Amino acid sequence: MLKNQKIHFIAIGGSVMHNLAICLKLLDNQVTGSDDMFFDPSKSNLKRHGLLPDTQGWHPDRVHSELDYVILGMHAKNDNPELLKAKDLGLKIYSFPEFIHEVSKEKIRLVVAGSHGKTSITSMILHVLNKAGKSFDYLVGAQLEGFDTMVKISDAPMMIIEGDEYTTSPLDLTPKFLHYKHHFACITGIAWDHFNVFPTLDIYEEQFLKFINQTPEDGKVFYTEVDQALCKIVERAEPTEEQLIPYNALESKIEDNQTIVIWEGKEIPLQIFGDHNLQNLNAARLLLNQVGISDDEFFEHIQSFTGASKRLELIGQNGFSTIYKDFAHAPSKLKATSEAVTKQFKDRKLTSVLELHTFSSLNKKFIHQYAGCYDLPEQAIVFINPEAVKAKKLEMISEDELVDAFKRTDLKLFTDAEKLEQFILSQDWNNRNLLLMSSGNFGGLDIEKIKDTILS
Repeated sequence: MLKNQKIHFIAIGGSVMHNLAICLKLLDNQVTGSDDMFFDPSKSNLKRHGLLPDTQGWHPDRVHSELDYVILGMHAKNDNPELLKAKDLGLKIYSFPEFIHEVSKEKIRLVVAGSHGKTSITSMILHVLNKAGKSFDYLVGAQLEGFDTMVKISDAPMMIIEGDEYTTSPLDLTPKFLHYKHHFACITGIAWDHFNVFPTLDIYEEQFLKFINQTPEDGKVFYTEVDQALCKIVERAEPTEEQLIPYNALESKIEDNQTIVIWEGKEIPLQIFGDHNLQNLNAARLLLNQVGISDDEFFEHIQSFTGASKRLELIGQNGFSTIYKDFAHAPSKLKATSEAVTKQFKDRKLTSVLELHTFSSLNKKFIHQYAGCYDLPEQAIVFINPEAVKAKKLEMISEDELVDAFKRTDLKLFTDAEKLEQFILSQDWNNRNLLLMSSGNFGGLDIEKIKDTILS
């Protein structure tokens, strides 16, 4: 199944989809694909590997009876003409989660699940396995330093999978992580997300109960015990108490703005920080223990881990100010990230800019979930791109509505990237840090100019 196959991707432009397409081409398969729009980095990556279609759009003639199978992305709709053609021809159609399970059936599968921290933990595991010289496959939701693609498939004995709970494809509304059939897993915590798919917290939590109940008799699930909602779900789960193992943040201290883990009398300096990352670190350690990595080996290699891309990513610093960029957008992520920076730099003020960009975060029925999550920054700013609101067919949220939802009277709202830039650059950055949080791009905000101006 891994070589000399003819494979067509419907919606090849997605972040994971295009990486899987590249992976399969590098394994000597004939790969084609279509999508109705392409953006970088997928556009450039596909072009570099000779996989970028000549034209955008859907072309049923690209789907033919000689294909061995089709891989369907979640971006495609039920009435997609290429999908309809594939069905008419009776071709085998995989979603990418189904395909990942198919090619890893004989491997030990470690799945990292939860509402937050998945990419960070997966990145930690990959970093340590790489440093330890182990053979492994992986699926991760971000481009990582030292790894060419976000997907690797080989004859390795294990696969590390970032397990997203979002739905699989237009044909399958099952959460992706239920397809992976884990041997060992961790759950980082549960904070209601994907409001457009899981309209209530109960429905959202039920997906994680299903995930836990998939654990085989010789498998284990590690879960953070600080999340009371998750603990209640675990109490309802079918696996034995020996299979369900709680974890917490590793013991640590902060000296000269550096976090140091204390483990069995040893002090281990880290390049990452924050209570959430110390929890993530412990989850990675426990999962790696299951595949033969000792604690000593783990701590030896984790010291060189600098973090996952856009997860508390250091943009720049001088002696008076530090700038971070983070993928945080959901309430729990916002709270954890702003707490981490505030705690790490106790003697500095913090200006934080949060872009509300996702369907959930821009929905007036959901934004009250942010209450109390944005209290710690000395200056709290929200950015909303009106074009994003329009694209999601939602109603614009006013500053007064945000103040009420976040429960913070001095909250500032910007809807224009240029005015946001002017405000940021007008501030006094002596002994003050900047934290930029978004899964978008702040409407094209020139972060390099801001960095150069603040740090000059």
